[in-house]
Amino acid sequence: MALVFVTGGSGFIGRALIERLIDEGHAVRALARSDAAAETVRSLGARPVRGELTNPDSWDDALCDVAAVFHLAAETDVLADRSRHEQVTVEGTRALVEMARQAGVSRFVLCGSEAALLAGDPLVEIDETAPLRPDSEAAYSAAKAASEAIVLGAGTTDFATVSIRPRFVWGPGSVVTDGLVDIARGGRFGWIEGGQQITDVTFVGNAVEGLILGWKRGHSGQAYFVTDQHRVVFRDFMQTVFDIYGVDGEIPELDREEAVQQFPIPFSWFLGQECTLRTDKAVVELAYTPVVSQEAGLTALRHHVASV
Repeated sequence: MALVFVTGGSGFIGRALIERLIDEGHAVRALARSDAAAETVRSLGARPVRGELTNPDSWDDALCDVAAVFHLAAETDVLADRSRHEQVTVEGTRALVEMARQAGVSRFVLCGSEAALLAGDPLVEIDETAPLRPDSEAAYSAAKAASEAIVLGAGTTDFATVSIRPRFVWGPGSVVTDGLVDIARGGRFGWIEGGQQITDVTFVGNAVEGLILGWKRGHSGQAYFVTDQHRVVFRDFMQTVFDIYGVDGEIPELDREEAVQQFPIPFSWFLGQECTLRTDKAVVELAYTPVVSQEAGLTALRHHVASV
């Protein structure tokens, strides 16, 4: 069993990752920037390390004897200004990569995102050869691209770096779907151009499976898409989620111009464009296959909503 270090462990994907690591018998140290975050990761079985990603002096000792780093922390406010994304997502990642390398960590797994490829055009049948877009007009996308470039560019035979890219991570407690539910309840959601675009989605358990496989089998310097391998019509999927949460009321239709006014980029891209990602590389190199079916995921979501 291994000792691992996790950033972003109190977040939605991070909590599921820590639970999986602890269940497998690994020891987990988790960076926590607040008392609440520290209590969350402690309750999951991890040892909290108080500190800020952007202040490596506050946590560098925590990398001693660590076999692998799982890096999930980033600026999550998509509409934060560019300097904030640069400070947290880009420079925080740069500092963590350097500290991990200096500490002799052998494996570094980034939780990446298809957002790193977004610059205005839909992602249609995209694979990992599609270029990162640090030039994106959207600061969030540009920062995700720059941080992934740092991680993958640092990979060597002795310091293997991997990026796992789940798309639209959903499940009980998802900040993505819960956020859209809140927006819909407030009357601020709309179907962009009918909402009929095809998209990939990733149940949280499948995202975690990808991260674990990236640690164990990923090739250094490589990125991998992981999804449910069950594409959906965005409107149909989200209507199912809204029904589970009991969202009432008619949801308006928005044309592209109205959508941009209501949902600044990259939100209008996330919610209004096709996003279909090929997982062939993850299947071949990681032996990836979803561990939770979409039907089982929706059942878990129904149970979660009924219990709260």
